[in-house]
Amino acid sequence: MQQIINFIIRNKSFLLYLLLFSLAFVFTIQSHSYHKSKFINSANFLSGGIYNSINDASEYLNLRTQNTLLQEENNQLKSILFNKTDTISKTFIDSTYSGTSYKFSPAVVIKNSYSLSNNVLLLNKGRRDSIQQDFGVVSPKGLVGIVDKTSKKYATVISILNTSSRISAQLKKSNHFGSLIWNGKSPYLVQLTEIPKIAPIVVGDTIITSGRSSIFPKNIPIGTIDSFNLDTSQNYYVIHIRLFNDMTSLEHVYIIENKDANEINALINNTNE
Repeated sequence: MQQIINFIIRNKSFLLYLLLFSLAFVFTIQSHSYHKSKFINSANFLSGGIYNSINDASEYLNLRTQNTLLQEENNQLKSILFNKTDTISKTFIDSTYSGTSYKFSPAVVIKNSYSLSNNVLLLNKGRRDSIQQDFGVVSPKGLVGIVDKTSKKYATVISILNTSSRISAQLKKSNHFGSLIWNGKSPYLVQLTEIPKIAPIVVGDTIITSGRSSIFPKNIPIGTIDSFNLDTSQNYYVIHIRLFNDMTSLEHVYIIENKDANEINALINNTNE
């Protein structure tokens, strides 16, 4: 403490100069709009540079994860080229990249909720990118959700982790299908309901989209059977599915447009009338 006091006494003139200079600097900025605007611009430039550096560092540290996702996607493509018997990958990737019915558009998740009962995602694509309501959304690993609302530049997506979501899905091996829902509990598990008692169910089997709607093509991966139980009152299974996607860390996704959706829906509506 005594050393601090001695330092102040020895440098009192210099410290007084710094104090008066600082006060004069502050008063000058506050009393002159030109100086004030220059100071704010400089501060914004400095803070912007800092945030940009932090973002660059974060993206660099996340490169390994993104490279892993790209590698998995490349493996799927190679599976199509060299293993034509892989029907799931073939249908999913072929409809994505070379089919005539489905158009896939890349997008980035800029906001994602997964701890609420009605979770949504926000994507950086909107009406100016020809994105519309009821377009499907998938990631390199599988199912994500359905576009709900769009603005000029953005779109909200009803996540599969949403208690109001219902998507047609099926067992890969037996083609028995039901409704994919979420009970609002774990972000890693969803439920497949309305699977009849006669369906052969084995833990570890794969669940895929059924293609029984105009939103998603058939065979998009969803997850694997984690557990199941029988509703004895209705003779239907409730199957708990462990998702392929980690819904808590989504970044790159694809938006699916079914070019035949309007024709299909019009035909269905006319049939139901």
